Amino acid sequence: MEKLDRLGWAAGIAFTVYGVSVGVRVSDASVLEPLRALLPPGWKPAGKPTVRRLYSLIVGGPTSRPGVRRFNLLYSDAARLVRAHDLEETLEALELDLEHYVADRAQRHTFVHAGVVGWKGQAIVLPGRSFSGKSSLVKALVQAGASYYSDEFAVLDERGRVYPYPIPLAMRTDRDGAKTMKYRVEDLGGVAGVGPLPVGLVLITRYVSGTRFRPRSISAGRTVLGRPAHTRPARRRPRPGPRAPGSGPGPREAST
Repeated sequence: MEKLDRLGWAAGIAFTVYGVSVGVRVSDASVLEPLRALLPPGWKPAGKPTVRRLYSLIVGGPTSRPGVRRFNLLYSDAARLVRAHDLEETLEALELDLEHYVADRAQRHTFVHAGVVGWKGQAIVLPGRSFSGKSSLVKALVQAGASYYSDEFAVLDERGRVYPYPIPLAMRTDRDGAKTMKYRVEDLGGVAGVGPLPVGLVLITRYVSGTRFRPRSISAGRTVLGRPAHTRPARRRPRPGPRAPGSGPGPREAST
């Protein structure tokens, strides 16, 4: 970490979201604005400069040598997460790691991997793993008039109410899921939900080509027993020793 701290950082931001404090510092100030657009919904500037997790982004690009480019390097505290030429790929990795970190360590809220829509004052929660058809179902429900709450997480408080987590819907564009297209809810002709809703329905389903939709009721007990498979780990401790997203040098890993 001492090597990273010695690098000259051009800009940084410290923020809190769901009780989790995070910092991001970058070697190129022009990256900070697009990076802000990737922060989790509901983030607020932190009141203190110390944070529980610090991301460091060394921006690569062309060099003075023809045909040679420096890698973009992304660190989570002292651990390197990404080494890539594509800056968009690097930012996507930061967004994903940050999203999961907040979900693991959120205070007074539980994150369940699920899509959520609002309908007639209640939330419809759609737990599902990747490739289960969850996003497609959320998209269809929004286009049918439901309010959009989330495509990724059902964020529940201690009273069991679901809060909006309106990140763009990510729809896969190829069969192996390597490529995705993101849609704002406005692009789909829908509206985002406002405020928490009580859970009215938990729909556990998945898409199977060529079959008919034949739902059946199950007990609340069976529903609860199935929930841990989609719930982010709750007993994870943040690493000790808060870090500051301040300016100061860090390691330069020269790459070509």
